[in-house]
Amino acid sequence: MSDRLSVLYDHPGPKARRRNAVLSVVVALLLLAGLWWIYDTLNGKNQLTAQKWEPFLTAQMWTTYLLPGLLETLKAAALSVIISIPVGALLGVARLSDHAWLRWVAGIVVEFFRAIPVLILMVFAAAFYALYTGVSSGARPLVAVVTALVLYNGSVLAEVFRAGILSLPKGQTEAAVAIGMRKTQVMTQILLPQALTVMLPAVISQLVVIVKDTALGGILLSFAELRRAAGTAASVYGNFLAVYVVVAAIYIALNLLLGFGAGYVEKRMRVRRGGGTAGLEPITGVGEAGVPAALVPDDRAT
Repeated sequence: MSDRLSVLYDHPGPKARRRNAVLSVVVALLLLAGLWWIYDTLNGKNQLTAQKWEPFLTAQMWTTYLLPGLLETLKAAALSVIISIPVGALLGVARLSDHAWLRWVAGIVVEFFRAIPVLILMVFAAAFYALYTGVSSGARPLVAVVTALVLYNGSVLAEVFRAGILSLPKGQTEAAVAIGMRKTQVMTQILLPQALTVMLPAVISQLVVIVKDTALGGILLSFAELRRAAGTAASVYGNFLAVYVVVAAIYIALNLLLGFGAGYVEKRMRVRRGGGTAGLEPITGVGEAGVPAALVPDDRAT
């Protein structure tokens, strides 16, 4: 262990320590100068005065703008999550089917909707509902936003589910088949329960994306979510910076709560299964193109 450390890291000598100390002081001074510049600029433009922040102490700011916007954001995100997870699970299992035609159909659906930007999906969904359905104009923005988020994130989650199942040792499938279990039983009773723990971090990462992407509906479709409500409030009170700082803090709090909740659920699942997935690396993220970072190749895949 000590040999590895000596290879990976050399202890700095007196000259290197002096250089590191000088660089640390310079970086600290630059950081302080940057913070002072930000403070001086904002203060010079009267962005830090009490007048800009007082509206947050009034009930009207919250009951008229921020809370209704937050409610719409949570509603759209919750509907998208509830629908996206089973859609992603079905598509992910379909891509692992022994039937080639089913793998091909699922693969085409996943690749098609994963390749199209969610912005364009929202525009298409809004136009479709306006031209070919009887959805009212009041409900259309919410329905279009949820539809676009489900199509895109369901396709991404399908790859997450597929990667989670493929990350399990093949011996478990072979052992289940050997004792006479059918394919459906192997998938639902053996593979999916274990894979769920492994892929939970990646699933939660995608749920965070869903919460944030609801803001696109406010920009494109006038959906009255939190960001759009914040823009209206900022126009009324003339405090754009203060409003968007508070809205950013709300988004951060939402995502932190989601992360903490997911961590608690993951811990409970691991304890309940007695570490049944020990030795398996969790899928920790989703790549830039929506491909799970820990995708495991397998002959069963297309």
